[in-house]
Amino acid sequence: MKSWIAQSTSLIFPSFPTLLWNNRYTDPVDGSQTSKQGLILNFEYPNGDEARVVFRLSGTGSAGATIRMYLEKFEMDSSKHGEAAPAALKGLADRALGLVEMEELTGRDAPTVIT
Repeated sequence: MKSWIAQSTSLIFPSFPTLLWNNRYTDPVDGSQTSKQGLILNFEYPNGDEARVVFRLSGTGSAGATIRMYLEKFEMDSSKHGEAAPAALKGLADRALGLVEMEELTGRDAPTVIT
């Protein structure tokens, strides 16, 4: 995955309609830009649903840094709106974690904190 990111800031995964880009932050006060602040994966489902997963490295150094994963999904089917978040987002989380090879890179197969 890392080599794909190095080649392009946006990429379509053919096996699943997914847009990936390297997140860049622009300071609203002074206009300065900081790149490589994380990855954003946008998913578009055939039924019109959309989802986004953001991975961000949190912490000031390499020791004790945390990889944060944010998930959001738009669900058109109102019968699923009462579903618990862990169940509703499991497929999305699994897909995103596989794409970024999280277990292979970190050695972890489960999160340490879920909020």
